[in-house]
Formats: sequence, structure tokens, C-alpha cells
Amino acid sequence: MTEYVKVAEVGDVAPGQARVVYVGEIRVALCHVDGEFYAIDDVCTHDGGDLGDGELEGDQIECPRHGARFDVRTGKATAFPAVYPVGTWPVKVEGNDVLVEQRE
Repeated sequence: MTEYVKVAEVGDVAPGQARVVYVGEIRVALCHVDGEFYAIDDVCTHDGGDLGDGELEGDQIECPRHGARFDVRTGKATAFPAVYPVGTWPVKVEGNDVLVEQRE
């Protein structure tokens, strides 16, 4: 059975913003895009930068270290120097709670 854990409340992440949250001990970047929430690994595949500290423009987040960009909906790398995607996490909203799938 798939388990989800609460990582934030809807009002904690403003539209067009990203915030680092924890799923257990794992850092995840929670992104609020067009009324939807997306969660990706908080690690740039180019050099390990913290994506949650980057700028979110539309559905793209830019790594603050070297400018690599990723689609937060799919994890796909969309700008060099990154070529590999970041992992994505299933997200759901229940009432005011934002939940991310728990992984072992």
C-alpha cells in the first residue's frame, strides 16, 4: 500500500515558489505551479546543487549553482549543463495538507 506523508500546508508554498521539505530524512523541492504541487529531488544532476534554492519560472526550476534547468512536472533536464533528469515524487492535496509519497 502506498503511504503519503504531510510535508506542508497549501499556504506554505506560494504560487510560483519552491520550498525544501523533508520526506522522512530526504530533502525534496516542493514546487507550486499553476495551482498544482510537484515534488522533485532537491539535488541537481549536474553537480549536486540544491534545486529548492533555485528560481522557479513557470514549470522550470533553475539550479542556483550553474543554471541547469529542470521541468518540475516531469523531472526532465531542459538546459545544460544538466543532461540527466531529477527524480519526481507523487504529490496529492487533501484539504489543506500537501502530501508526498513516502519511499523506503
